[in-house]
Amino acid sequence: MVTLPRLLIAAPASGHGKTMLTIGLMGALRRRGLVVAPNKVGPDYIDPGYHALATGRVSRNLDPVLCPPELVPRLLLRGAAWPTPADVAVVEGVMGLFDGRIGRDGEGSAAHVAALTHTPVVLCADASRTSRTIAATVAGIAHFDDRVRIAGVIFNKVSSPRQWAEIVDAMRRVDVPVLGFLPRASGVEVPSRHLGLVPAAERPDAVASLEGLVDLVEEHLDLDAILAIARSAPPLDQTAWSPSEVVSTPRGRRPVVAVAGGRAFTFRYAETVELLEAGGCEVVEFDPITTPRLPAGTAGLLLGGGFPEVHAADLAANRTLLDDIRDAIGDGVPTVAECAGMLYLCESLDGVPMAGAIPLTATMHPRLTMGYREAVAQVDSPLAQAGQRVVGHEHHRTVTTASSRPAWLIDGRPDGIATATLHASYLHVHWAGHPSLAQRFIDACHERIS
Repeated sequence: MVTLPRLLIAAPASGHGKTMLTIGLMGALRRRGLVVAPNKVGPDYIDPGYHALATGRVSRNLDPVLCPPELVPRLLLRGAAWPTPADVAVVEGVMGLFDGRIGRDGEGSAAHVAALTHTPVVLCADASRTSRTIAATVAGIAHFDDRVRIAGVIFNKVSSPRQWAEIVDAMRRVDVPVLGFLPRASGVEVPSRHLGLVPAAERPDAVASLEGLVDLVEEHLDLDAILAIARSAPPLDQTAWSPSEVVSTPRGRRPVVAVAGGRAFTFRYAETVELLEAGGCEVVEFDPITTPRLPAGTAGLLLGGGFPEVHAADLAANRTLLDDIRDAIGDGVPTVAECAGMLYLCESLDGVPMAGAIPLTATMHPRLTMGYREAVAQVDSPLAQAGQRVVGHEHHRTVTTASSRPAWLIDGRPDGIATATLHASYLHVHWAGHPSLAQRFIDACHERIS
């Protein structure tokens, strides 16, 4: 049995401010001297960047759609134990508390994760344009699903002492403790754009904004009561996930795997690098905007998600690296490119020249493509065998031209491009949920230097 103080921040719907509350709370607990393990429900990559800023630790994605449900508590425990033991874990929910995969009874929702991990829930409820009625909303949520314990509520965007007094009075009818509020028009906001919040790595003012938010949390919330809720969470009878359980290390030298990072490539699951390292790879991060050449001895290339469309001009200006990458792929260096990585390898992105390593072009599109997807590999590649089935997620506003050798068939439509040494597609796959993909790429990288 493992004792782990923990809580999950959820909301009645998207837009209630749970991300701001979560990162402010994480920062406030850290300011108290606590080691905070951050987590995010679902496939979101942007919020975890703010979690890392607030806690100084990598944030884990807890997703029972992309990973087997029984793995979720183990990933939570991994984040709490690695690289050092944490004092408390904070999980940020997704959308509304009970909102998950459509047609699947809330699968993948914050409530699903709370139930799997036996984690008490603290609601973040937007009180703008209401007063007493928000108490009825909290009451309804508290009694909707007896598998989920609503242990407290924090109200956001409270505009005046009169409104606050009215809310507190109405909450006397509801058996949910009130833990405080955040005022409206506080001036602490995170800017958004076409795929959600602007990543923390792209905001020079992110640290200053975080400090202001932490000040608000300390002033207006009952941190002692919040910690008491976290400490009321029951012990977990699972063990922490370890990457060494699911991948093996071929003997011999350690192949260098170059992993894209920097401002343009911020989307990556924490377990991806851990699996590569457990498989005996030497992971070297590089910034496609500023790094002039691939790391010496690169035997594998991993290009994850991000915003190449925002940084297209800067990426295109680094011609020596683009040429290096094109030559490496042409020479057969095992390569996996997800979403942004695929766009980076295209001949062009919205007319801006890219690496030209694959015979595709990409353009921006007005429609957002987003959701969980079931996919079948179409050819053998460094990531998957033909016929292998996975569940992944896609989130983009671009389209590409078609390939005669698609990487996946996603819900019946072809996606990306694949060869014996390359796998590029829009689909993001959580390797902890599909460790055979990690092992296949690891083996390919080792074979490259054998």
